[in-house]
Amino acid sequence: MTLSGALNFFKSSKFISWKSTGRLQQTLVRCVELSGKALHSGEVSTVKLWPELAGVGRYFDFRSNRIPASIDYANESPLCTTLCKDGFRIRTIEHLLSALEGMGVDNCRIEIENSDPEDLDVEVPILGGSASEWVEAIEQAGLKVATDQGGNTCEKMAAHVNEPVHIWRNDSFVAAFPSPEVFISYGIGFPQVPAIGCQWFSSAHFDSSHYSKQIAPSRTFCIYEEVDSVENMRNMGLIKGGGLENAIVCSVSEGWLNPPLRFQDEPCRHKVLDLIGDLSLFARFGSQGLPVAHIVVYKALTLPFECFLVSFLLELKMLQCSVLELLRKAMS
Repeated sequence: MTLSGALNFFKSSKFISWKSTGRLQQTLVRCVELSGKALHSGEVSTVKLWPELAGVGRYFDFRSNRIPASIDYANESPLCTTLCKDGFRIRTIEHLLSALEGMGVDNCRIEIENSDPEDLDVEVPILGGSASEWVEAIEQAGLKVATDQGGNTCEKMAAHVNEPVHIWRNDSFVAAFPSPEVFISYGIGFPQVPAIGCQWFSSAHFDSSHYSKQIAPSRTFCIYEEVDSVENMRNMGLIKGGGLENAIVCSVSEGWLNPPLRFQDEPCRHKVLDLIGDLSLFARFGSQGLPVAHIVVYKALTLPFECFLVSFLLELKMLQCSVLELLRKAMS
């Protein structure tokens, strides 16, 4: 196959079409810094978001080790999304990456550090349990069109799903259907918790304004009656930094223990927030992470969600890699 043929195939294959979003890749105007306690370790960590060149994408910089925010480095872990490379681990990345994806920060160096210089494991701070603080930091830093080393701009590409793809387990599933724009529908079911019950949230028009106002403020949640295992979880190094200041807690018998909610369907909206963060791992070289598709999720949070979603992303990645491999061969 010729190079031009490979490029045409790259932009239009049977399963995925790569098309321009009509926008140029962006980055931050200046560095912005946030510090806070981590949800699971309970330790304080500091994150600095730096501008980056066009075409580089998003990556973590931990002790001078570069860990791309990519599905290639996603690692199985309980209760959070984790990246792992060369023995270094970055945990609880989903809220930060959700904000970067939702606000259109396509290229960014994410410098992260904690107090222990010997620690190979670091966790992004939970802050208030939502993505609002990250959104505010991004707005404070400002956005600009990103350029490469030669001063050239790059168009922002997005993967369009041409044929349905899905995975399921029991009555839980994640699916993507062809759609002219990003459309997310998410359902959760807690019939044993009347204050939550069955909820659905649909995002009909996805842009940074909709994300910042309708999705980012939603906080993580938990069921009070399930907290009887907290001591065991903390002994395992989990939720040591969790509390009423960074989560909303619901009781089966008494309802919400720390109201008011920011939205009537705040739990469901928060799962959309997490979903966007996890799907952002599909981004490559400053492209859009969210595939242009109608993404439908139901009850995936009852599973080890990270493993479940990683399986879904790998389905998409296999389609993507078949195209990239043809392009690589044509260029060699």
